[in-house]
Amino acid sequence: MTTFASLGLSKPILAALEAKGYNTPTPIQMQAIPPLLEGKDLCGIAQTGTGKTAAFALPSIQYLSENQQPLRPHQCRMLVLSPTRELAAQIADSFKTYGKQSRISVECVFGGVPINRQIRALARGVDVLVATPGRLLDLVDQRAINLKQVEIFVLDEADQMLDLGFIHALKRIATIIPKQRQSLFFSATMPKTIADLGAQFLNDPVKVSVAPQSTTAERVEQFVTFVHAKEKQALLTLTLQAEEAAIDRALIFTRTKHGADRVVKNLQAARIPCAAIHGNKSQGQRTAALDAFRKGEIRILVATDIAARGIDVSGVSHVINFELPNVAEQYVHRIGRTARAGREGIAISFVDGEERAYLKQIERLTRVQLEQRPLPSNFDAEKHKLPKPVAKPEAPKRSQGNYRRDDGQRRDRPEGGERRRYGPKPGGVGAHKGSVRKTGGR
Repeated sequence: MTTFASLGLSKPILAALEAKGYNTPTPIQMQAIPPLLEGKDLCGIAQTGTGKTAAFALPSIQYLSENQQPLRPHQCRMLVLSPTRELAAQIADSFKTYGKQSRISVECVFGGVPINRQIRALARGVDVLVATPGRLLDLVDQRAINLKQVEIFVLDEADQMLDLGFIHALKRIATIIPKQRQSLFFSATMPKTIADLGAQFLNDPVKVSVAPQSTTAERVEQFVTFVHAKEKQALLTLTLQAEEAAIDRALIFTRTKHGADRVVKNLQAARIPCAAIHGNKSQGQRTAALDAFRKGEIRILVATDIAARGIDVSGVSHVINFELPNVAEQYVHRIGRTARAGREGIAISFVDGEERAYLKQIERLTRVQLEQRPLPSNFDAEKHKLPKPVAKPEAPKRSQGNYRRDDGQRRDRPEGGERRRYGPKPGGVGAHKGSVRKTGGR
């Protein structure tokens, strides 16, 4: 049987793994660690939850430890890029855990929190920097971090990074870091267009794939229930009530942030404790919700796709797709939140008429036909008994006037998208008349 010791890892790392109770490497770790210890570039494809973080963290920590250098102000030796705040924080925690006995310094930077503390933390230099692309470039522009001494560059969840529109940031970062470096790409999916783009950052990489591309976890039972869009909330509430005893923790995925908030309001009206996590929440709110979910204080967490890559919580027994993703690969990441660490899981998708095309794409990609699950018995009668959330009182008009788009609509941004401004800043040039209009106030 292959062990971590047989892979050539050092005693301090083996001691840290033993302290965590990790004895047997996963397939991705068995295949990735040896070539990474040799300093080769690597492109790794593996299902979510198979141990990709340890696969690149362990050999990197060993290299940094065996080649100790004095910290240089405002510089780092290893750079790890992540698409989300939560995933970045988890990667940093893993480095601190695995490198506990290796004297490796680790810092994590991301947006949504004050930048000054991060600037101070980077002033003396750091061995490992885990970052989201936007905040990293903010720090580069403020000369708080210099990337010219990066020896190891890691792009985690590469497909998500590029799908979220980080390509321009990545290209800029690639011009800043040294050409002579070790580069690693890890992802659960690697479509051809992204693989071709990744080839620009990798030099003769070792390719590791421990599962067929875009397959779903074998231990996940996958179901689909066809339902009208307006009845999804009732179906969700009744499903959670019916399976309360079987649910350890459940992740519910919506496509939009406002949709996630609506789901939470309805579940709370039915006295089902839950919380939402998405880009409109402050970092404190996101951290508090995730901590409560991890500790079991709440068993239901409603999330947008941005969280599909950033939630590494053991004991997720159910994943419910309140809405199907419009990108089939995202389905793989969603249900990959369950059936982790050798456990089994259940994935349930609610599909309305307009989503049937998405379902076909998912089944074609995963080569799995979801088992149809009927609506609950007496569904029509039971849905009318469910309580409605209490409407908030209308907010008073602001003294300086309220503004809205000409069409009177508020547009819900897709998760990960940039906030758009309608109309110019005060005093700006090139204003388009009629882009906004005043509707109240003095």
